[in-house]
Amino acid sequence: MKILVTGGGGYVGTRLVNKLLDLNHEVIVVDIFWFPNFLKKRKNLKIIKKDIIQLTDKHFKDVNTIIHLASIANDPASNLDPKLTWEISCQGTMHLCELAKKNKIKKFIFASSGSVYGIKKEQNVTENLSLLPISDYNKTKMVAERVILSYKKFFSCYIIRPGTVFGYSEKMRLDLMINILTFQAMTKKTINVFGGKQTRPFIHISDMIDIYIFFLKKNKKPGIYNASYGNLSALKTAEEIKKIFKKCKIKIMKSNDPRSYRLSSQKLKKTGFKFKISLHEGINELKKYFEIGKIKNTKSAYSINWIKSKN
Repeated sequence: MKILVTGGGGYVGTRLVNKLLDLNHEVIVVDIFWFPNFLKKRKNLKIIKKDIIQLTDKHFKDVNTIIHLASIANDPASNLDPKLTWEISCQGTMHLCELAKKNKIKKFIFASSGSVYGIKKEQNVTENLSLLPISDYNKTKMVAERVILSYKKFFSCYIIRPGTVFGYSEKMRLDLMINILTFQAMTKKTINVFGGKQTRPFIHISDMIDIYIFFLKKNKKPGIYNASYGNLSALKTAEEIKKIFKKCKIKIMKSNDPRSYRLSSQKLKKTGFKFKISLHEGINELKKYFEIGKIKNTKSAYSINWIKSKN
């Protein structure tokens, strides 16, 4: 199968592309590569260094499926240039959908975010609840979802709303909550928790990749799917990390971040998908990669600092 992956050079994209190639798919990666490229030359891999808005019909020859990961990475990075964030996530997505329609793409899988729900009091945040995004990053994800769904009669749309992704990638990120706290425990022996009461859903990067491949391979009902192994407060997460790094301390810091949300993944589980990597297993995996020198404190591991350094 020939698959076009936007943002294929990113944190999730790098590991996803390598797994797709291992499964003998042909992969076209479209990425502007603001960050270093960790994809190695491989058979059946073509890399197009372009913004998605620059794509044309010629890039879609024999493509069966689009996996759309490209976006500004997170809230702080999106806030650097809100106009650019809207252009990439919304205008770029519409351009991609038009090309998908014209070139008769069969499946369109989109990486949205569980943060589109905003701050919710409900214990089970399902796909039926209203969306109340509170940042440009969240808002552009919501609008991109609606753009994609407006094309659902032309191709099968799968919108995935994941929790906070964590785990090792060749293109590592140390600005994601669980990765940050684990790295602090490994290097500073102190975990700085801001606030602590905020609850966040979480999902290991391997499970995130497996969800994309699951919908790629299976003819499941199109639609919106939450994706979270579980939900934990920042403090409880730190306490889980401390169980592995017993000598580290937890320090509670003041926070002005009110965001707290939970995800229910029952709809996804009913399709037959099974999550594999628990928080404990994922933290131990990070520990292993750190000990063999695969995780380093590089500038490119922090989205906002890296983008600022290039401007």
